[in-house]
Amino acid sequence: MAITVWDLSPTGGQGARGHAVPFGGTTISLFDKDSTLQKGRQKCRLYRHKAADGFSSTTTPAIPPAQRNRDGSGHSNGHATSPEEDELERLEKLFKKHEMGEIPRVDWLDKLVFKAVEKQRQLVENSARVSSKARRKMSTPRPEIENNGADSDEHEKEEERYTLLIDFPRFDFPIVYTDHEYAPPPISSQAHHAPPIGNVNLKPPPEVQFGPGINGTGSGVGDDDERIPPLIRIYDPEVGAKDNPAESKHRRLVRSHRTGVLDRDLKPNAKIRDELNTIVSYGPTQELNAEEKDLVWKFRHHLTRDKRALTKFVKSVAWHDQSEARQAVQLLPKWTEIDVDDALELLGPTFDNLAVRAYAVDRLRESDDDELLLYLLQLVQALKFEKISPESQNGSTQDSSLVKFLISRATKNLMLGNFLHWYLMVECDDRSPDQVKEHRKLFAKVEFDFMTELMKPPEGGERRKTLLRQGELIMVLSKISKEIRFSREDRPRKLQRLKKYLADPKNELTAFDPPLPLPLDPSVSIVGCYPEESLVFKSSLYPLLLHFKTSDGQKYPIIFKTGDDLRQDQLVIQIISLMDRLLRKENLDLKLTPYRILATSANAGAVQFIPSMSLAAASAKYKGSVLAYLRANNPDATADLGVRPSAMDTYVKSCAGYCVITYLLGVGDRHLDNLLLAPSGRFFHADFGYILGRDPKPFAPQMKLCKEMVEGMGSSTSPHYAAFKSYCFTAYTTLRKSSNLILNLFSLMVDANIPDIKVEPGRVVEKVRERFHLEMSEEEAMRHFEGLIVDSVGSIFPVVIDTIHNMMQGLRA
Repeated sequence: MAITVWDLSPTGGQGARGHAVPFGGTTISLFDKDSTLQKGRQKCRLYRHKAADGFSSTTTPAIPPAQRNRDGSGHSNGHATSPEEDELERLEKLFKKHEMGEIPRVDWLDKLVFKAVEKQRQLVENSARVSSKARRKMSTPRPEIENNGADSDEHEKEEERYTLLIDFPRFDFPIVYTDHEYAPPPISSQAHHAPPIGNVNLKPPPEVQFGPGINGTGSGVGDDDERIPPLIRIYDPEVGAKDNPAESKHRRLVRSHRTGVLDRDLKPNAKIRDELNTIVSYGPTQELNAEEKDLVWKFRHHLTRDKRALTKFVKSVAWHDQSEARQAVQLLPKWTEIDVDDALELLGPTFDNLAVRAYAVDRLRESDDDELLLYLLQLVQALKFEKISPESQNGSTQDSSLVKFLISRATKNLMLGNFLHWYLMVECDDRSPDQVKEHRKLFAKVEFDFMTELMKPPEGGERRKTLLRQGELIMVLSKISKEIRFSREDRPRKLQRLKKYLADPKNELTAFDPPLPLPLDPSVSIVGCYPEESLVFKSSLYPLLLHFKTSDGQKYPIIFKTGDDLRQDQLVIQIISLMDRLLRKENLDLKLTPYRILATSANAGAVQFIPSMSLAAASAKYKGSVLAYLRANNPDATADLGVRPSAMDTYVKSCAGYCVITYLLGVGDRHLDNLLLAPSGRFFHADFGYILGRDPKPFAPQMKLCKEMVEGMGSSTSPHYAAFKSYCFTAYTTLRKSSNLILNLFSLMVDANIPDIKVEPGRVVEKVRERFHLEMSEEEAMRHFEGLIVDSVGSIFPVVIDTIHNMMQGLRA
């Protein structure tokens, strides 16, 4: 602690601050040499004409260090302390004990002692002056010209000794200084549920920052004085680390277990019922404030009959309170059965209570295998939020109800087992920095347990052998694809090399015995491939088109490529399949084409090939007319526009379906080369490299509805275009009703190593929710979507972009 005594001076002078000059300064440490906080009265030496510096190696110490001055000959000319000075020092120490109450007070005796000590102090000071003069006379004379001024200063300092007495607070117990490493304050009130990352320091030291308006060179008097230490902000470990004590006390009083019996009979009045209905209608991303949580807790027994209220109730529980958590777990079985979308929300990263997650898994048990397959991709990602230790060797995954459920269902169903195996293998194969080591170990452990469980049924050995054969097939195809891709040859020679590899008996691709379920679609068994019908696409990655021979004599074409992560495309196709199922439940078949896609590793995968033609190719072949393409493939002279009615209906419905879905998913980079049209009239999108609103092109519309698509319906004034708009409105309002399910699926993917999710993982769900516009009524939502259609059709910039894209493609060709 630095203390400076300032003296007012009208003239100022060197070292002055305005009209103030330092009379003297002293620096005292708050802790003594034993790291104990000093207490009581402290005697500090005051250095004349100096400002205290406050440094650890200070030039103004409160207790001057012992020094021995030596003359030029090296002999000591210092003097030993006199007996009087030693006695005075001993008395001062006794005085401090007397002040601390360690020596009992006797008033009449204390007065006599104080007077005697004061006389002793005056005697010592007089003796010190006499000794100082004697030493000056005995000292060796110096040249007056050089050292006269210095000697006078030294003599002046010797005689001018000032002492500053400071009273520190007194404590009953000693306070000892020690370093303590505090955990960093949380970013939000919710704990982070991701497992610890091995190569990332989760406890960074607190960042030292200068306060507002502080340039780091001091404060107050003398901002420009470099000798004054800088002011810094001190790290407070309690900021954000603990609940507000008042709020915690209030919550404990409101939710006391004594009121539990009374709460069972509570019925809300009309006003409170409206408030509860508003809270229950919140979306999955909506946070509850303290008042809303207390209200839900208070009427929890009344809300058990509302299945939508369970997730809000779980959010309102203070799970760190054991009594409250116990009451909440006991209430779960009494709740009305919840929907699947709420069960998926309970498996998300914000819910880590084992009983709650087990309750959600019990609800999933009632889903059939086809429905479970729609959510399997997200359920595999939800394993990251389970409390599983990947380091444990014996049965660690058996503590997870989700793991046991997935393995149990996968061993009983071929489709589920196939895709669970490949989803796990891709995560194990991901060696990128974004996939932490603990997650890879976790997925490897689940895969091991799955294979172990698969061997228990009688047919388990054959199924395990089938999965191994699939792995061998993918390994061979990956090797061939890499060799074709990296060979420095033109496309015709690459194609010859591909056919040679496929026909080579060493690769065992021309015949499979017994038939092998295709990893991309296990419902299809393949017995070989057709080497002569293979193709190498014109692309930077040179994807391979392979035709497999099925057990029933059909052909199953697939595209296999390496060097590209297909997990983002896989996610989009899965969501499209889910939306198709939701629309069909409402008797709305929009003729969607959710072709199959499977990522077999972090940089390889297979895609089902649908014979089709891009709108760019169709426009070029049929002189810019999509309608001419439809007419050529589906002629009907008696029908409107010369196109078979079923084909036109398929085209209009599929256009409407994909316009709505790609808008909701924020699919970007839409151009005429990735808008495809099958001969039957089915329109669909391909290449989902940009989603969630990302687009490499500037001023991209929110929805892709180009003039070629409208021309295929006749025109913007045709009845087919009116039907298209009607299907769009119906599809949009239908999917809005299932928004919670779609949002919860995306919330389970926040930690997935998918490019466009990694950009802003915290806003993934919010980006999708914004496009549903849940704050609007159904009529307002329809008007909003109609505005999107008008803006997309009338937009000029996408036409320019498509023209530039076609020119660039022509130059590449």
